[in-house]
Amino acid sequence: MKKTISVLLVLVLASAMIFAGGKKEKTTEIYFLNFKPEVAEVYETEVVPAFEKANPGYKLKVVTAASGTYEQTFNSEVAKSEPPVIFQVNGPVGLANQKNVVADLSGTDFYKMLGDKSMALSLNGKPAAIPYAVEGYGIIYNNAIMKKYFALADKKVAVNSMDEIKNFDTLKAVVEDMQSKKEALGIKGVFASTSMAAGNQWRWQTHAVNVPLYQEFLDINPNESTITTGLAQKTIAFKYGKEFQNLMDLYTNNSLTAKTLLGSKTVDEAMAEFALGQCAMVQNGNWGASQILGVDGNKVASDDIKFLPIYTGIPGEEKMGLCVGTENYLCINKNASAEAQKGADIFLSWLFGSAEGKKIVSTKLNFITPFNTFAENELPSDPLSQQVSIWMNKDGVSSVTWTFAAIPSEAWKDAFGSALLSYFEGKTDWSAVEKTAIDEWAKEVSLKK
Repeated sequence: MKKTISVLLVLVLASAMIFAGGKKEKTTEIYFLNFKPEVAEVYETEVVPAFEKANPGYKLKVVTAASGTYEQTFNSEVAKSEPPVIFQVNGPVGLANQKNVVADLSGTDFYKMLGDKSMALSLNGKPAAIPYAVEGYGIIYNNAIMKKYFALADKKVAVNSMDEIKNFDTLKAVVEDMQSKKEALGIKGVFASTSMAAGNQWRWQTHAVNVPLYQEFLDINPNESTITTGLAQKTIAFKYGKEFQNLMDLYTNNSLTAKTLLGSKTVDEAMAEFALGQCAMVQNGNWGASQILGVDGNKVASDDIKFLPIYTGIPGEEKMGLCVGTENYLCINKNASAEAQKGADIFLSWLFGSAEGKKIVSTKLNFITPFNTFAENELPSDPLSQQVSIWMNKDGVSSVTWTFAAIPSEAWKDAFGSALLSYFEGKTDWSAVEKTAIDEWAKEVSLKK
């Protein structure tokens, strides 16, 4: 009898072990809708496999929206039965548009890692959007070409280094002289193409126009955030429209592409022109470093990739630095399953808190993050991120806030971009551009009532 019972016990235990071994662990999918096409490959080839290996109970799905279509893509995806659990908003306006979807992040580990909690965007007093990257943009220049110009015996400008260019008048004089000597410098034009193809106008109708909007709102209330002031404006005067014209004319009059062809030019083409040494300057942000260095046949050494502020002729611009801020805020979808929301927090905490995740962030994604988990030696090593840090810490220079977060809608940007293209193509004069900026702002604000 004892032997029989022993045999039965062994059989029961064996069966239990077989059953347990054959049972599949439940996998939770984390759907992340990515905003940045320039790092889509990094997410797919680096982030996904590393995270899933470290967290076997989760499957990370990363979908990247096409350039200029993020909001449209999100609105389509969020209506599906399995919506994105992690998504991005571009600032206070974007958060307000998604107020019925965002979760309270106050209890998440992701929020607890944020060094300066005031950087989070709140909804009803609760943190709802966390910045994950502080970025900067301006005029990127090839220092090797600039040194070649400064060494020319017949240059007409008494400027011998980039440190001497601190305002628009000096920049204009240097650029126009360089354009007249482009053959000697081995370039096709000073500036890369002003990309005006559909979905590619954001460098002008969002980033460049930030400078005049920033100064206009700063004039209205010097003691308030220019974003807050801008959001309160029912109308704008476009006070520095003439200065903005200075910039746009400088870009397009000294470029390697004729103005009539700009409607078909893309950002990727502009960055490739710079990478191949066909031009000396291009307006873009620190995220552009990976684009430049990753172009096949790149001719620009990492040490020669530098930044200059966007000068337009605004009084006192000598004290202006790069445009620094963020429109990169991550949210968690409160309508996703509880398991997916938990997984989202686990993923984001892993990406910005684990040794492996931080290494990918700093060396592959090249984000300058606001999280207290990063040591000084874990910051991005790419040249433009380093330039952002240098400019942010220059004595007597203040960064220009990303005021474009106050722009009332994407429709305003699209209308303004279309007006710019018409001006470039000679179909309208500059007054039409200014009128569009003013009229469309009032129109879009009124539609929000």
